[in-house]
Amino acid sequence: MTLINSSDVTVPVTVQIRTPTPPQEVFDVIVPIDLSLVFTGWGPFPGVRGAKNQTGAWDAAGQSRNPDLSDGSTAAERLTEYTAPHSFAYELTDFTGTMRHLVSGVRGEWTFTPDGEGTLIRWTYEFKPLPGRGLLLRRAVGPLWRRYMLDGVNKSAREAERQREQGQRQR
Repeated sequence: MTLINSSDVTVPVTVQIRTPTPPQEVFDVIVPIDLSLVFTGWGPFPGVRGAKNQTGAWDAAGQSRNPDLSDGSTAAERLTEYTAPHSFAYELTDFTGTMRHLVSGVRGEWTFTPDGEGTLIRWTYEFKPLPGRGLLLRRAVGPLWRRYMLDGVNKSAREAERQREQGQRQR
């Protein structure tokens, strides 16, 4: 069952950056990335210590895992789309931390668009608010979450660039 449908009112937050690394290389690094390397926490939001119960290599729709957060909370994450090297999407539900009071779930989507020799990376996080929580998400959580996302997407792009440079040095 899809978490978000066309009749739902959601709160989307989108960030994007450019990297000189080609889309295939960026996709190959970011999709299976160690979450603890790039989501280290920011402001009121915990970092990600890792993932538990992962059901595969995170390379096909239907695979799942449980992100383990630095505040001791978890969530259920399911990969819903995987279109290499263009995009992937996932849903997060069953939050055990503060988010359980705000949302019934989240849909995340990363896209990798050719941009000259490099890539435009776009990440959208779409909150499905619980009844009466939309305004709070739009006005308070969303703007703060955007900063958290910018930190994560920048770290992800830098890791792709680092791996590319390392690969070029080894040749």
